[in-house]
Amino acid sequence: MSQPAPRDLERATLAPARGGAPVPHVVAWNLTRRCNLECGHCYISAGSWQATVGEMSTLECLHLADEILEVNPAPLFILSGGEPLLREDLETIAGHCSKRGATVVVGTNGTRLSSARIASLKGAGVTGVAVSIDSLRTEYHDRFRHGDGALADTLAAVERCRASELDFIVQTSLTRGNRAELRDLAAWSAERGAVSFNVYFLVPTGRAEHAQGLSQSENEDVLRELVELEREYRGRMLVRSKCNPQIMRHVHQSSPDSPLLNYATRCPCGVQYCRITPEGKVTPCPYTPVVAGDARLESFSSIWFGSPVFARLREGELAGKCGRCEYREACGGCRARALALTGDIMGSDDSCVHEPTGEVAPPPRAPVAYGDAVEPTLAWTDGARARMQRVPSFVRGVVMGRVENHAKSRGLLLVSEDLLDEVRRDLPVDFSKRLPFFARGAGKPVADDKE
Repeated sequence: MSQPAPRDLERATLAPARGGAPVPHVVAWNLTRRCNLECGHCYISAGSWQATVGEMSTLECLHLADEILEVNPAPLFILSGGEPLLREDLETIAGHCSKRGATVVVGTNGTRLSSARIASLKGAGVTGVAVSIDSLRTEYHDRFRHGDGALADTLAAVERCRASELDFIVQTSLTRGNRAELRDLAAWSAERGAVSFNVYFLVPTGRAEHAQGLSQSENEDVLRELVELEREYRGRMLVRSKCNPQIMRHVHQSSPDSPLLNYATRCPCGVQYCRITPEGKVTPCPYTPVVAGDARLESFSSIWFGSPVFARLREGELAGKCGRCEYREACGGCRARALALTGDIMGSDDSCVHEPTGEVAPPPRAPVAYGDAVEPTLAWTDGARARMQRVPSFVRGVVMGRVENHAKSRGLLLVSEDLLDEVRRDLPVDFSKRLPFFARGAGKPVADDKE
C-alpha cells in the first residue's frame, strides 16, 4: 500500500472539509429494525416482527460508507439497530469502514455478545461497544426491555468484553423508575472498567411518542448529579448526558475544569452528526424523524451539503426561550425534543427549567473544541502525522492542541512519535488509551482503496 505524502497527510489531518463547512464527524447508522427485545421507549420501534424487507443490502451499505468517507476520511461510525448483531454482514460492513479510515463502534442491547462474536467484531476492526443497562435490578431492567433474562445476559457480556479487552460504554435510559439508581449504576460501570457512563433523557418519539419524561425540576436535579459524578470519576470514566445538552449550563457554572467543556457546540445534529435509517434515509439524529435526504436516490455529499433541513439546523435561529438563552451556543436545547413537543425543529426545548434573564454573560468557548480543525504551529515528523491521521476527526483538534501545548511546555519545536507516546500516557479517559488509533504501530493510514 502506498504511503501518502506528508503534505497530503497534513491536508487530510488538519483541514476541515470544503474550507470550513460542517463535517459529519459522527454517523449513527441504524442497520436494521429487527431486535430480539421490545423496549417501550425505542425510537425506531424495533422488534422481532420487523423484517429485512427494505433494509439496505450489504453492497448498498458499503457504497454509502465510501460516500461518507469521501466527505470525511476519518469519521466515527456507530453501527446500531434495532439490534445490529442480527445482521450477518455486520462484520463485513464494519471491516470495510475500519480499513478505509473510520473508527467503528457498535451499539447493542448486549444480550447476544458471545465471546465468539466479540472476537469477530474485534477482528473486523470494531474498537468498542455500547451496551444498554437500565438497572441492576432484574425485575426492572427485564420489564423495561421486555426480555426475560436480558439483564443477566448483558452483565455476562460486559465481563466478556473485559476479558477480551474490548472497550465498552454503559448506556442508561432515565425514568422515574431508575432515577434513584444513577449513583449505583455509575459506580458499577466504573468498577467494571467502562470508558463512559451515558445517561439518556427521554425524547417522545417512536414507541415513546406518548411517554412522559421527568419534570423540569427532576431533570435539573439529575443534571447536577451528573456533573458531580463526572467530577468524581474524571480520569477514570467519562460521565455524560445524552439528549439533554442543558448539562453544559451546569458545567459552566460549577465545573470550569471539566473535559465536557470541549463539547462547545449546541446540539450537534445536522452540524457534526447525522443518522442513517435501515432504508437509507438521512436524518439529523436517531430521535429526529424528519428526513434530510434519501441516500438511495442521491449522494451523501449532496444531502450533507445541500439539504434544507441541515441548512436550517446550521444557520437558523432558535425560537422561544432557547433563542433568548445565554447558553444557546453551548447548549441550545435538544432539537429532537423541540420537534416532538412543538412541531418545530428550531423550537424551544421546554424540558429545561432555566428562564433566560439576559443578565448572565454568555459562557466562554473552549479554545479548541471537539470537531475543530487545528493548524499546526510546530513541525511534525512524518510518523507523528501518520499516527494523528488515525485519530477520529471529531477529537483530532483537541488531541493536537494538547500535544503541541505539551511540546511547548518542554521547549520542543518538533512533535515526534516519542513525544506522542509520552502524551498518550497522560491522556484522560475521554480519549481512551486502550483504543488503538493513537498507538505506535497500530496500523497504517489508508491512502487508497486497495485491500
